Amino acid sequence: MLRGLGKLTWLELKIFVRGTQTHAAMPWRGIDPIVVSSQIVMGLQTIVSRRMNVTKEPSVVTVGVFRGGIRKNIIPDDVKMEGTIRTFDEQQRADIHEHVKHITEMIAAAGGAQARVQITRGYDVVVNHPGLTDWSIPTLQRVGGEQNVAVMDKVCGAEDFSFYQKVVPGFFFRLGCIPTDMDLRHAVPNHSPRFYLDEGCLKLGVRALSSLAVDWLSANS
Repeated sequence: MLRGLGKLTWLELKIFVRGTQTHAAMPWRGIDPIVVSSQIVMGLQTIVSRRMNVTKEPSVVTVGVFRGGIRKNIIPDDVKMEGTIRTFDEQQRADIHEHVKHITEMIAAAGGAQARVQITRGYDVVVNHPGLTDWSIPTLQRVGGEQNVAVMDKVCGAEDFSFYQKVVPGFFFRLGCIPTDMDLRHAVPNHSPRFYLDEGCLKLGVRALSSLAVDWLSANS
């Protein structure tokens, strides 16, 4: 399926929490960074649900990596967490950045630990040029079939195509790649180990891109 797309901006999040190592049977002798880090994860979940105006733009704060400890009977010195922040709005991006830093540091301090937040700016928002999008849809419908082309809602994925759009007007579209006989409800995303690619879609992708190029050159030469 060929579809128009708008993707969001993202930040790479890393959090380092420092406690004090001790035996698991004597937790009062140390500072448990695992407990503190768990509280931080839960605290971060309140940013979108309680601090962001959800009627304006959606946003996401996700912790996907939590590493701490090497033995079941030892409270470790430190914990490292990694995650991602996704927004469609530059001001929300800045606000979430500040909320993450403040919540993390305050929860760590309350637990007697220390925390350091590292946020790396990722790609900007992918926004398809409206005129170019309207122009491209008829070509895509001719190539892929009108019933197989649709304009998508906002997607919380990130894409470096936004760098091209800073230089020239851009149109980004997605190419469906699941088998035609597969129920969409059972299809898994491309970050899953169970993801399956029907390579037959590549022919359609080449036809779509080449047709867009030929039609554009014909109309503007």
